[in-house]
Amino acid sequence: MAFHEVRFPANLSFGSVGGPERRTEIVTLANGYEERNSPWEHARRRYDAGVAMSSLDDVEQLIAFFEARRGQLYGFRWKDWSDYKSCRPSGAVDPEDQVIGIGDASTVEFQLRKTYASGSQSYLRPIAKPVAGTVSVAVDGRQLFAPVDFAIETSTGIVTLAEPPGMGAVVTAGFEFDVPVRFDTDRIQTSVESFRAGEVPSVPVVELRI
Repeated sequence: MAFHEVRFPANLSFGSVGGPERRTEIVTLANGYEERNSPWEHARRRYDAGVAMSSLDDVEQLIAFFEARRGQLYGFRWKDWSDYKSCRPSGAVDPEDQVIGIGDASTVEFQLRKTYASGSQSYLRPIAKPVAGTVSVAVDGRQLFAPVDFAIETSTGIVTLAEPPGMGAVVTAGFEFDVPVRFDTDRIQTSVESFRAGEVPSVPVVELRI
């Protein structure tokens, strides 16, 4: 898949509108009961960067980024300001934030992931685009240090440990991350006059499956 490992300007994504989208198929039976099913294991996020534009300089920066991606052709990184850490947005990243695996004395590769829990239910979201320099890892609470103890592939979110954790050892990680996205349009329409009047262009962005 064509993807550029470059982040959409964070100052332009700040203030954007968007979030997770699910797809649920609902069939209403003759007796009024429903059968519900989802063909999607993971949510897909959508955003609109247009609402974050505050000046004509912002529009120029947007157009340059759009042209460099050739519209929808190349994917890129997106910072979701409401959800970009392994901890709460107001917290500090810690190596014990998220459980990413349990040792079996042989496995050394672990996919970064984030758990969303509510009551007794939870959802595991794979994290494929961690931010370089923000990933910390621990095994049974003992912090590891890169590059001696582990390596992180920032284009996939795979953590590779130097030694396999022992049987039952809990592997945890803390990190910041981006969302892999692409523009959801091949056209951006702007007008200096309408922009000065408070109208901003619509710039839809949609998450990519990685």
